[in-house]
Amino acid sequence: MGVDVDEQLMHIGGQWVPAASGETLEVITPTDRNVVIATTPRAGAEDADRAVKAARAAYPGWAALSFTERQRALLRIADSLEEHVEELATLTALDTGNAIRTQARPEALNLVACFRYFAGVAGEVKGTVLPTADGQLQYTRRQPLGVVAGILPWNSPLMIAGFKVPGALAAGNTMVLKAAEDAPLTILELARICAEHLPPGVLNVVTGYGAEIGEALVVHPDVDKVSFTGSTLVGHQVAAKAGARLAHSSLELGGKSPCIVDADSCTDEVVEQVLLASRFARQSQSCTTGSRLFLHEEIHDDFLAKLVARTEQLVVGDPRDETSDIGCIINAKQWDRVQGYIDDGLAQEGVGVAYDGRPALQVGPPGFYHAPMILTQVSNDWRIAREEIFGPVLAVIPWKEQEEVVAMANDSHYGLAAFVFSQGLDRALSMAHQIDSGWVQVNQGGGQMVGQSYGGMKTSGIGRELSLEGMLEGFTQIKQVNVKLG
Repeated sequence: MGVDVDEQLMHIGGQWVPAASGETLEVITPTDRNVVIATTPRAGAEDADRAVKAARAAYPGWAALSFTERQRALLRIADSLEEHVEELATLTALDTGNAIRTQARPEALNLVACFRYFAGVAGEVKGTVLPTADGQLQYTRRQPLGVVAGILPWNSPLMIAGFKVPGALAAGNTMVLKAAEDAPLTILELARICAEHLPPGVLNVVTGYGAEIGEALVVHPDVDKVSFTGSTLVGHQVAAKAGARLAHSSLELGGKSPCIVDADSCTDEVVEQVLLASRFARQSQSCTTGSRLFLHEEIHDDFLAKLVARTEQLVVGDPRDETSDIGCIINAKQWDRVQGYIDDGLAQEGVGVAYDGRPALQVGPPGFYHAPMILTQVSNDWRIAREEIFGPVLAVIPWKEQEEVVAMANDSHYGLAAFVFSQGLDRALSMAHQIDSGWVQVNQGGGQMVGQSYGGMKTSGIGRELSLEGMLEGFTQIKQVNVKLG
């Protein structure tokens, strides 16, 4: 397939190594369930200990560098990543099933931007001098936490690595990065590129099951911080186990994000933005998917007709093909999960089917392809409106009064993202301010950029990433120093 990905090894302490057990896992491309594109080490507790020891050994030297030296290393990495964007994009499409034009290439470019951004703010890891009486010098120092374990999901591994790795390294930490077992290949390629510019042990990458190597990192006594992105269910377990030993942790978890369209916003432009918010182009395998679409009753039918007409134009196809808008679901388990939610939604009394793209699919097995589904007249208390599906299923709910739709938007244990479309800016901002989500987009379906704090409220997580604030709060701690003079 044009990519040499066979018999991969892990990167620990500057060396490429197998698992201590010698066991491996097969990596299957979502484009063809019968094709093994690589094997990766099945790491366990012994490998976690080896990686953490390598990171700990590298930590004093890396932390002691001036920020300008760490900055230069991150900028060199950014340059190298930029040279390999097309290779990373192609590998992402093969590894994750994300379409190369709509997702895989933007993900690789975002990784470059993240390294450049955190290189740029590396000098902001600084303390303050406090005003005192004569004879005293009182100041604070921001210092790195130490060894950070980063645990990645399979949906957008390069993008999420960009949220974690450059910020942690810029602040002076060293890392052990755990790649998702279903999509590890781009992260191993990231390790190869970074290894050319970092001292051994500063960035280590391990592979294997979350319940084995992932848990071993979470409970390891010499891991100072766990940065986890994944499901809320697993996030609870990570927080409990890291918290049991009082380790730092940050969690970016699931979402069931509301997307509200006001009566004045039945336009083609808003339809495009709602389509972007739906994340259909990512198979809706995104924590920020605007999966609950609240349409004002005055424009409900007209807007829905426009949305369906536009959705019908989306091409589900091989993620490596530039003409594909939508790629593949990651694996059989997730494909079956999505279908299960659809079956449950269709079984509800009164449900309507505005669009079901499955009969028109031109692709299918052996790939895990799934067309978008738009269900209407959904009640906010149905499973498809309350649980994260992580697949291209949009639940449409009518509304009339602002107070009513804000209440429905907030009637969720999730609080990651939200989208509000209204031509009245006062009304739009009023809703945006009342919705309990960590990330709110007004009159746009995307809008996220490097430097903006990213994270959730409620069970969508704790902590922030992708920003200066996220780096300072998530990867440093404050030391107060008081000096008696004279």
